[in-house]
Amino acid sequence: MNKPKISIRVKLILLYSLTILIPVIIIAFVMPAYYVKIITTETEKLTNETLVGLTGNIQTYLDDLERVTIAPYTNNEVMFSLKLKARGLYSKVDDYTKYKADYTLYHTLPSLLVNLRKDILGTLLVSTDGSVYYNDSSSQLTETRNDYPYTEQDWYHEAVAANGRVAFVNVHPQDYLKLTTVPEVFSVARLIKDPDSKQTLAVIMADADTIILDKIVRQFSFNVNSIVTITDKDHRLIYTNTSLPQEVLNQFQKNPSDIVYKQHDYVPVSREIPTSSWKITVWLYKADLASKVHWMHLTGAAFAAGGVVLTFFLFFAYSRTLLTPFKEMISVMRQVQLGNMNKRFSVRGQDEIAQLGNVLNRMISQLDELITNEYLNKLKLRNAEFRALQSQIHPHFLYNTLNAFVGLNRKGEHALLERAILSLSGMLRYFLTSHDTCSLEEEFSSIRKYGELMSMRFSDRLEIIITLDPELAPIRIPKLLLQPLVENAIIHGVEPCEDPCRVEVSAERLPDIHNKETVVIRIADNGVGFDTSVQIDDQHIGLSNVKERLALAFPDKHEFQLDSSVGHGTTLTITISLNNEEQAT
Repeated sequence: MNKPKISIRVKLILLYSLTILIPVIIIAFVMPAYYVKIITTETEKLTNETLVGLTGNIQTYLDDLERVTIAPYTNNEVMFSLKLKARGLYSKVDDYTKYKADYTLYHTLPSLLVNLRKDILGTLLVSTDGSVYYNDSSSQLTETRNDYPYTEQDWYHEAVAANGRVAFVNVHPQDYLKLTTVPEVFSVARLIKDPDSKQTLAVIMADADTIILDKIVRQFSFNVNSIVTITDKDHRLIYTNTSLPQEVLNQFQKNPSDIVYKQHDYVPVSREIPTSSWKITVWLYKADLASKVHWMHLTGAAFAAGGVVLTFFLFFAYSRTLLTPFKEMISVMRQVQLGNMNKRFSVRGQDEIAQLGNVLNRMISQLDELITNEYLNKLKLRNAEFRALQSQIHPHFLYNTLNAFVGLNRKGEHALLERAILSLSGMLRYFLTSHDTCSLEEEFSSIRKYGELMSMRFSDRLEIIITLDPELAPIRIPKLLLQPLVENAIIHGVEPCEDPCRVEVSAERLPDIHNKETVVIRIADNGVGFDTSVQIDDQHIGLSNVKERLALAFPDKHEFQLDSSVGHGTTLTITISLNNEEQAT
């Protein structure tokens, strides 16, 4: 009678189950997980109790803000003045009534809005006729912006939609004030209405510093490391006590019930602030909770280590027949990793190892085919991208050059204009050649022609100095790589400058290091320069184009450096590292 065949997979499962898996799962995972769950539950209860006090403090502060917004209702003169504005009667009343209304809105109203809390920054009131009144709690004479579209702001619409009830406004910039630095604030807004006619009179908004939320939150502590967030009813983030990266904030906006920060999970405990519908959430760090049963994990690790040692001795007698095929597979895969796609595994028998060997051989064959196809596709894509980037140069160059021709025509220098057109036609003949690359000598020759073209335009205001190391002349670079940089130096550096300027273009070599040659190309001008801390606008398309073409032609072998200062000119430095094989091509 034939004995049933037991596969290697079944043998391994039985052996590991008896020696390692079952004990490790029980000791190292089940028991610690159970205790972590208990500790997490207790910590959530304590955190929820703490949130009761935290919620109460924030609610009290929001009540203070809300009381500021009902101040106009407490003074009849203020309400009368707002009615005059809302009903269009202000221009029809006598001068005394106008004076009284202005005095009320500019003096009586600020006295009503005075608040002793420094974190309530100020109160803004926008009447229906467009008049704006602002009271700064710090007693500073802060002015509002006249050109600001108050009625188009979200906070204005939220107050109108609330129809007399308080509206809690998310964190927003205080950009309606004339301030050097615009702070971030959160606000409480309300629509002011005539109690009798229910006519809309104004919108009032009290601004508060977000620092107060941080102060309130930091008065409370939790047993473990945690992140505290406050969100509105639409799950938009109002406050967090930790500076979260943008990707975490994006994730939080999509799923407010889950946060993964620095590859760590957190347990949320939430409580809602009743009047504002804001939600306070404390995100408890799971790792801190798990650390409380760290000793159990150590015990499990020790048990697992003992099981591994025991398994080693049990497998010793069986290792030759079991591990040798896998070692051969590893050797084959290493050869494939080194690029030998002809290496194959010698299949023996018909068991699972033999099946795995056949699958490995088929995988290597398919991988070889995929790599070949991918390599060909990459070459095609790179050539297409290279030509697309090069094609951007032509319209940009022609736009600037034709502008120069317009300048010559306006000056009446027709002979010079004719020479310039002939020079341009010679350059276009070079541009339209089908080659994607050129030698440094050819590129510098094209720059000389372009310099002559620009010298005709600027006359004595422009001097161009071109220096090329003869040994670097045959080195190949992308065609029209340097011309946009020289064009930018003239158009953006020389043209705006009233004084005579100089543009220097040079290419030199540095000493050989580790069988590599370094080429340094510089384009420098002493024109107007610019502030490099300010983002370069769209007119400098040449810079981004050159960077992209350098990345395609010399990946990980180049550096691009830009130095400029206002009034001292600009210097562009391109450093390219070439090995001996690349120099020869």
